[in-house]
Amino acid sequence: MAIVEARGLTKVYGTGTTTVTALDHVDLAVQPGEFVAVMGPSGCGKSTLLNLLGGLDTPSEGTIEIDGEPVADMNDDQLTMLRRRRFGFVFQFFNLIPVLNATENAALPLTLDGVSAAEARTRAEEWLRKVGLEDRMRNRPDQLSGGQQQRVAVARALVTNPALLLADEPTGNLDSRSSDEIAALLKQASEDWGRAILMVTHDIRLAAHAHRIVFMQDGRIVDDAKINGAEDARKAVEKVGLL
Repeated sequence: MAIVEARGLTKVYGTGTTTVTALDHVDLAVQPGEFVAVMGPSGCGKSTLLNLLGGLDTPSEGTIEIDGEPVADMNDDQLTMLRRRRFGFVFQFFNLIPVLNATENAALPLTLDGVSAAEARTRAEEWLRKVGLEDRMRNRPDQLSGGQQQRVAVARALVTNPALLLADEPTGNLDSRSSDEIAALLKQASEDWGRAILMVTHDIRLAAHAHRIVFMQDGRIVDDAKINGAEDARKAVEKVGLL
């Protein structure tokens, strides 16, 4: 069973002459442990798709199911619990709290969920070690490089053991070396730690780490290609005319 499945997903903003269709009857499923990259030009609906699947916005039409359960049937409290426990989020701008150190930032989802301070700290430290920050656990964000801050963000996203990780341009603020490290980390989260990943990116080098690339244009999916490495990614991008 798919971790998340969308059918006929549509999002319309505005009314009358100001109507904008950001997403137009999109069908998409992500399986357990699958790493899916979403690519396309700016304004094509990539981030809208991510926000809808993550429960951060509501569709105008269509359905979303998480583990076979319709999201539309959930109340606000259930949606909050879903986002907190089943989803992990990684954004372009890290979104770390400046006054908290790496461990405290990584532990935040557990703390908000009522987990004891000791357990939250233990689990946060475990994930910081997994992402290679065992020697930076007590550092605040301003004492970390951009790549290190994004590793803290990845640890924070994974600390609740979510089934699905949603990443929106996770390397957009990083240099090429740090971007490659985060890409490898996301692939490890998929292949070694069994997390499904749906990632929006403009970076073909990052997308090349995925198992599939979904291409969007004008709010629709125009191609969905299985890939295995950089050469397959390049050919897939060339096919849809993004290079």
